[in-house]
Amino acid sequence: MVAAAGRIDISEDGSIKNYYTQRQWAVDALTRRRAAELVSSSTDVSSTPSPPHLPSKSKPRIYHVTEYGADPTGKADSTEAIRKAVADACAATTGQWLIAGVNNLGGAEVHLDGGLYLIDAPITLPAGSGNIKIHGGSLRASDDFPTDRYLIELSASPNVSSQTNTTIGDAAADSSYNYEYVTLRGLLLDANYRGGGITVVDGLRTVIDDCYIVHFASEAVSVLSGHETLIRASFIGQHITAGGDPGEKNFSGTGISLAGNDNIVTDVVIFSAGVGILVSGQANIFTGVHCYNKATGFGGTGIYLKLPGLTQTRITNCYLDYTGIVAEDPVQLLISSSFFLGDANVVLKSINGVAKGVNIVDNMFAGGDSGIDIVALEGNFTDVDQVNVNRNTAKGMTVRGTAARAAVHGNGTRWEVDFSPVLLFPDRIGNVQYALQSDTAFCRHALRTVSGNAVVIESDVAVQGTVHVEVNQAPANGVIGV
Repeated sequence: MVAAAGRIDISEDGSIKNYYTQRQWAVDALTRRRAAELVSSSTDVSSTPSPPHLPSKSKPRIYHVTEYGADPTGKADSTEAIRKAVADACAATTGQWLIAGVNNLGGAEVHLDGGLYLIDAPITLPAGSGNIKIHGGSLRASDDFPTDRYLIELSASPNVSSQTNTTIGDAAADSSYNYEYVTLRGLLLDANYRGGGITVVDGLRTVIDDCYIVHFASEAVSVLSGHETLIRASFIGQHITAGGDPGEKNFSGTGISLAGNDNIVTDVVIFSAGVGILVSGQANIFTGVHCYNKATGFGGTGIYLKLPGLTQTRITNCYLDYTGIVAEDPVQLLISSSFFLGDANVVLKSINGVAKGVNIVDNMFAGGDSGIDIVALEGNFTDVDQVNVNRNTAKGMTVRGTAARAAVHGNGTRWEVDFSPVLLFPDRIGNVQYALQSDTAFCRHALRTVSGNAVVIESDVAVQGTVHVEVNQAPANGVIGV
């Protein structure tokens, strides 16, 4: 199939084919088409609209919403005033373009002047807007705000609803980008339990920075399709709390929903939501994320990877605080250098029984001595390859991994080592190494059986000695793919 820009083409066998070549082909084709449309429209003088008003050269292109009549006290509705400021900022063309069809607005700013503004409808950026920033104030949804919309919408569609259950396969049908380099910074967004905070649809290189998003009913941030949205240094919570909230079991909604590719979430705290981060797009990165949104014991999930068969996600240096990670049929997943507190763990959930290219390494786990496994399986996995769960440490939880070692001392001809309590996958030892250290005599010895994650070694004569055994859960044929 032909891949849309920002989407990986997957053949029937699940492999990736010419990812970047296809992406560039789609973008180049779109660029040529839109350039032709622009040339055609510019030659038709009768249909060419009069140019929008440009600020004078001496006036900075900063649009203060209070100058348009917005009420910074939050008593009166400011929707139309803010919309007019945004429209003026986006209408002043510079004659320069970013990606095809996206106007380079030269770094225009919509300044909220440190006010608290009440709005009863979304603030929507026109499609084709690029290199623009909205910053410096607070927006609060009124009691009449539509429950299926977002306070700020980067969407060409007039009707944007919650995207939580949308998958990337549905989202990436159109290869076009409607926005590029839009920055939302220094904003407090209060959805008043009416809808969501921010939605970005078909955006390219969007920045959401230093934001505080609360009281959402759907998502604080929803990214649908598009490419390379950066979400950083922000605080997200459905309810304003600092943990131990008596209503925690009733938390709902999603902090961040990513149904797009190549996004980065950095230094973000999600302090209340049903799901901290829901991922249904490929090749995303999470680092420095602290999730204490809803405890696993109450049914919450810190990071949910809902893209079975092609995860391609990297989670590093994160803090999963009483809420864990769930990955459906993980393929190419890295979880490393993270801290899991309060029996939070990693759950590999089987959809089609696939787990490939998974590395869960160098993490710390701390629990309450309840017998919780640091990594657990949900369902049966039948197609397992290159899964490495190793070098993790735990206190008050049960260590599980794909490699283990043990030593057994005895006097006789048979030594058995059962690794079932520590190995992750049942009945799947693919590689065994052992050494017999005899205290009494030389003997002939051999590995006799490997079954049910137990290893049996026998000698031809009785000896007193110690058997040292190392095992690895490579594929059943004992070959580790490289």
